[in-house]
Amino acid sequence: MQLTVEQLRSIALGAVRIVKEGGCPRFFRFTQAEEALYIARDAERGSISYDHSLCTAGVKLLFKTNSKTLGLSAEVARRITRSFFAFDVCVNGNYIGSLSNFSAESMPAGYSLAEIPLPLGRHKKEFMLGEGEKTVAIYFPWSVEVLDFALTIEDGAKWTPVKPAKKLLVYGDSITQGHDAMYPKNRYPARLAEALGAEEINKAIGAEVFFPALAACAADFVPDVITVAYGTNDWFTTDAASFLAAARGFFEMLVKNYPEAKIFAISPIYRKDMNESKTFGAFSTVIDRLREATAALPAVTVIDGMNLVPAKHTLYADLRLHPSDAGFDHFSENLIAEIKKHL
Repeated sequence: MQLTVEQLRSIALGAVRIVKEGGCPRFFRFTQAEEALYIARDAERGSISYDHSLCTAGVKLLFKTNSKTLGLSAEVARRITRSFFAFDVCVNGNYIGSLSNFSAESMPAGYSLAEIPLPLGRHKKEFMLGEGEKTVAIYFPWSVEVLDFALTIEDGAKWTPVKPAKKLLVYGDSITQGHDAMYPKNRYPARLAEALGAEEINKAIGAEVFFPALAACAADFVPDVITVAYGTNDWFTTDAASFLAAARGFFEMLVKNYPEAKIFAISPIYRKDMNESKTFGAFSTVIDRLREATAALPAVTVIDGMNLVPAKHTLYADLRLHPSDAGFDHFSENLIAEIKKHL
């Protein structure tokens, strides 16, 4: 039995809309108003933020079923510099496998930037779920656009949606989008959402900086927790005064739109070139500017990103900036512990 688009909508998390185009379900994590902001900015700057917005970071299917089998079929397209992808399947919280276009054993050190010929297009796979009722989670890829998707279970099998009680809204750059976890379940927002018993709504864009117009787009839901992780690209591309103004404007909009939410500002994690000189100033001063930008906003707690992932190149998929799955283990565990202190 193949689930219909309407049935997929009932079990989907992290997608602000799911539309049927040419008979195919399409999953979107940004609203049309948010997408319009990126389309306009891309036209002005020649960037590809809109392409990043089409990647399905944070989208997840969550449901209970007594089906013994599960079939996945997906057509995917490249939208960013990465071409590896995975749909991760977990049963009762235990990982059982992925629909992917790579073998983890064949991915070399520095795999995120390696020119490995990986097939996109259509992929499919069947999974054995076991006997009895179980909770199934399917994590969508952060690295590609999903042009078509099909989920099948046994004919006559039962299924019911599972909805987390809370909502986690995450903003950020490439690291928050997921670069460069091989498996999307390992991204820090996914791990944080599970620890909080929350649905993840991911608004992260690769190469992004503080963009107050995005924060001004109020969601049609009330988030319990918001995390904001910009700064590394700001340090690389702008000056401290411009950063301060943009960061302050971003957080003021969040506090205005979500007065009951607990907001966390995460300063940048280690990067290999952090000791270089930039117009902004020293990399170590980014957190100082974040604290300055949020000083008058008691709802915002600043977390020092330098304490999240050790400065070991082996924990970074590109050996310089973006965490590997092992790096995300550190990121997730340390961030969860820090956030729980304040909840």
